[in-house]
Amino acid sequence: MNSRERVIASINHQTPDKIPIDVGSTGVTGIHALAVEKLREYYGLEKRPVRIIEPYQMLGEVEKDLSEILGLDVIGLSPKKNMFGIPNNGNLKEFKTFWGQVVLVPSGFNTSTDDQGNLLIHPEGDINAPPSGKMPKASYFFDALIRQKPVIEENLNPEDNLEEFSEIGEGDLSYWKAEIEKVKGSEKAIIANFGGTAVGDIALVPAMNLKDPKGIRDIAEWYMSIIMRPDYIHEIFSRQTDIAIKNLEKLYNVVYNHIDLVFICGTDFGTQDSQFCGVETLEEMYLPYYKKMNDWIHTHTTWKTFKHSCGAVEPFISKFIEAGFDVLNPVQINAKGMDPAHLKKTYGNEITFWGGGVDTQKVLAFGSPSEVKDQVNENLRIFGENGGFVFNTVHNIQANVPLENMVAMFETIDDYNRSL
Repeated sequence: MNSRERVIASINHQTPDKIPIDVGSTGVTGIHALAVEKLREYYGLEKRPVRIIEPYQMLGEVEKDLSEILGLDVIGLSPKKNMFGIPNNGNLKEFKTFWGQVVLVPSGFNTSTDDQGNLLIHPEGDINAPPSGKMPKASYFFDALIRQKPVIEENLNPEDNLEEFSEIGEGDLSYWKAEIEKVKGSEKAIIANFGGTAVGDIALVPAMNLKDPKGIRDIAEWYMSIIMRPDYIHEIFSRQTDIAIKNLEKLYNVVYNHIDLVFICGTDFGTQDSQFCGVETLEEMYLPYYKKMNDWIHTHTTWKTFKHSCGAVEPFISKFIEAGFDVLNPVQINAKGMDPAHLKKTYGNEITFWGGGVDTQKVLAFGSPSEVKDQVNENLRIFGENGGFVFNTVHNIQANVPLENMVAMFETIDDYNRSL
């Protein structure tokens, strides 16, 4: 099997020739730029600055040479603009980070500093606009800056929270056509993040790409609005879903079935030990819109749909399946109720687990190489049975992960796959 056949077989719950692997294809299956640099140096690859493909989390590009060494099976395609509204394509420039690494960033990656020396980034790269993100001096990534105007109930207008969700234009369609041409016929599986399909994704609520965001942009205010202003939220989700389906129709006429998966939503429903809302709220506020988008995709395309939600979401998994999702990520195995054996036995025939390969909060970041090896082996054995699994860490590989633990992880996957 080639990589694409391997991933598709696994998503279809057929046993592939070996466990497929993804690192770096999306903003939730990625790897920090510093970790990429460490791996490139370890494997003796050409020394050059790592390109930042997602600046909010400072995720690095896994280039073809490193991808081949690691045995990766998935290519990711991202929108024309990143989360700060800055075009990702075009010219690049060097940028020196707080931790001393020189990386490549888009030419529009323009920053300033505050009184404490923290790094500020501005929407659309416009240094004259108020900053929308901040990287503290001791940090390895940005935090969103909340720019919430006073909430006046009688003036709330759903249109204000829809500013960033508009019908796709010819420029973006041309961009996607060009991106597909680059990967058409690839033996890798391809996942596309078109944008615009994530209802209620809390990472998007602050609208870091907008210079003057209106509506409800404070994270706490948004969560409260689910209960306090359900009609307002329904109107946003309904309009957004209709726009998303119109855009998917146009996009399909450009990319056709040259992609294998589409990233739908990164809305997190879980905490470490519980959920942000009850199952009833999920059913009432979110599922109708998820189902409408998934149904359109499954009716008109061959694409599989990808849902990300961190945390203890075991009570929600049957509802994600009901909504039509094919893939669940990141499979936070150290959260309450997320035991790998239970998840595989209960849901493994109906949804693909894309993640859960190793715990990034404790084992990968702070464990020993032998502990990493033991957990990776165990999870490969459990999740890999009869397909329905793509190996990925629980969310992104962070900057401070020891090199020896990353190497232990990849070597263990390779040894396991060779034994099949």
